[in-house]
Amino acid sequence: MECSERAHATEFTRFARRNNSLSSSGRLFVFAFLFIVSIGIAAAFAVIGAWPILPFAGLEMGVLYLAFRVFERHAADYERIAIAGDRVEVEICEAGRARCHEFNRYWAQVVSGEGARLALRSHGREVEIGRHLNDDQRRALARELGRRLHGTAGH
Repeated sequence: MECSERAHATEFTRFARRNNSLSSSGRLFVFAFLFIVSIGIAAAFAVIGAWPILPFAGLEMGVLYLAFRVFERHAADYERIAIAGDRVEVEICEAGRARCHEFNRYWAQVVSGEGARLALRSHGREVEIGRHLNDDQRRALARELGRRLHGTAGH
């Protein structure tokens, strides 16, 4: 479900994504470099008789490869929060799957919890937001959403 197709006249929009310091090609280059260095060192030790190092180097590179795959899979994750009229839309994309949550603006509440957790709650439903933000940015988002949600509701 594409939320962004429905949100055409928004009063407020916040978009947050992961901080990816390396592109996909950069991550591939780093992995290839580490692979060549690690296997090269292990091969040199294997040549002088310390052959058990080679399988452990291979295992290490296998685990590193899996870690890079998980990171690559989540590199494009994002959150979008939009307020339009009496609706609040939260679109969360994780590992290529987008989920859309819609709340009534006047019933939605901003909830802050332990560990700087931030969520929107309404009618027994709760959606965690701000996972790609640091603590200060999460607090600023909570204040801004509080103003936007209830500032026009007459509270």
